[in-house]
Amino acid sequence: MRSDVMKKGVAKSPHRSLFKALGYTNAELERPIIGIANSFNEIIPGHMHLNRIAEAVKAGIYMAGGTPMEFNTIGVCDGIAMNHEGMKYSLVTREIIADSVEAVAMATPFDGLVLIPNCDKVIPGMMMAAARLNIPAVLISGGPMLPGDNRGKNLDLIKGPFEHMASAQSGKISEKLFCEIEDSSCPTCGSCAGLFTANTMNCMAEALGIALPGNGTIPAVYSERIRLAKLAGIKAVEAVRKQLTPSKLFTLASFRNAIAVDVAMGGSTNTVLHLPAIAHDAGIKLDLEEFNRMSKKTPHLCSVSPGGDHFMSDVNRAGGVQAVMKVLAAKKLVATQVPTVTGATLAENLKYAEVRDTNVIRPLDNPYHKQGGLAILRGNIAPEGGVVKQSAVAPEMMHRTCRARVFDSEDTAFKAIMGNKIKRGDVVVIRYEGPKGGPGMREMLSPTSAIVGMGLSKDVALITDGRFSGGTQGAAIGHVSPEAAAGGPILAVREGDKIEIDIPNLKINLLVSDEELQKRMAAVKVKPIKPYKGVLGRYARLVTSGSTGAVLE
Repeated sequence: MRSDVMKKGVAKSPHRSLFKALGYTNAELERPIIGIANSFNEIIPGHMHLNRIAEAVKAGIYMAGGTPMEFNTIGVCDGIAMNHEGMKYSLVTREIIADSVEAVAMATPFDGLVLIPNCDKVIPGMMMAAARLNIPAVLISGGPMLPGDNRGKNLDLIKGPFEHMASAQSGKISEKLFCEIEDSSCPTCGSCAGLFTANTMNCMAEALGIALPGNGTIPAVYSERIRLAKLAGIKAVEAVRKQLTPSKLFTLASFRNAIAVDVAMGGSTNTVLHLPAIAHDAGIKLDLEEFNRMSKKTPHLCSVSPGGDHFMSDVNRAGGVQAVMKVLAAKKLVATQVPTVTGATLAENLKYAEVRDTNVIRPLDNPYHKQGGLAILRGNIAPEGGVVKQSAVAPEMMHRTCRARVFDSEDTAFKAIMGNKIKRGDVVVIRYEGPKGGPGMREMLSPTSAIVGMGLSKDVALITDGRFSGGTQGAAIGHVSPEAAAGGPILAVREGDKIEIDIPNLKINLLVSDEELQKRMAAVKVKPIKPYKGVLGRYARLVTSGSTGAVLE
């Protein structure tokens, strides 16, 4: 066993002595040792209950004849970090989490791992670590939150306070009603109730085969989640015995499966950052065009908040990710002979999967949209691409020429939106918020939610080298690459310019001649990156483009 290097032989007597100080017996040390990476904390609703998940995982490991050893990782709540300096640190934590799991699992050579994340950067960070380490691993998330209710209307963090803040500030709704919405939008533990980044990535883990069926959708408060956690512990020990490593699960075929599920469900644009980053650590090049290729042939089958009226609990009731994959498998839109951490192939896992509500998970011949949820746009201001959640864009904005309103930070743009300075027909252009320029590539849920809250989502677009929350809706095009701080042509956009957004044809262009664009680019001066100390400074020096998953060099 891998753990033998820290527990077998006379020379490892000091090591065994230290384990005995922790209360482990000789019998426990002779078993496969399974590390549990637990991201429990008391600052994220999605993580506040993860100690219960960890205890269930430990029970499963013991039942299967293994010995659990738990350690912790960090996590931040993107909703709490939103719209202030703290959001610069959010994407950065993905690398910190991956590094921390890698470091602990190398310093303490476990035989296998169980990964317990539940929010945006923790899930991909843990999968990146699993790919690097390539030791048997199972991911079990904390599960989604149930939706809230206000006066008979279902709510979540986006459909509640984020989308009503502009209405409250402008006096369109009463302070009393706004307080009711605030109090009722997030009623339980779990990752936010819609298909935002956290729940999208938990579904991606299931589609990649490193998480068990049900991982993406079983609500956090259901006892079924505890049973799944016990099974995850059991499967971790089995994976060690079978040497079922991430390299056997993370293949180009499984990443294509994940993209198919992503676009069919209408998932977060952040998958365009996270899936390539996981693939990078697995030694696989995942080209952005994979998203376009899959979207063109995969219908959009689920209409989940923020773009629709359903929630993750509805998707779970309708059959979950496995039901979505079974629908896709019928037309060979997913590869079914890939292995999974269950020990069976995907085809075997799907044998008993079924769609129980065809309004929540629609059939292929009656989709919400004929194409999948994501699109990669390219053009003279985004030669390396930009991403849009096309399933959440109003028909009026799918092809539109807009007037540019240019801002060099999220903060100034948000102030202009809330100050009623953005008019119908405008496109808000936000620069210097990319991986290097931010630094940290802030999510911009506040500006996009304000546009929706102002009633402008059918008339105003937003373009940025930063990124968006999985809760974003509307014509929001992010990850524009190269970014401004890297001298990208988004720098050439001037106030009042015309920009054509053509999502059906995957194009985005500044409507000036090539000669004028070259002239402008020759004259621009890139603003220096603010000299941050510590982790942000290191991140700005090492991070690559959003088009490559913002991995570190």
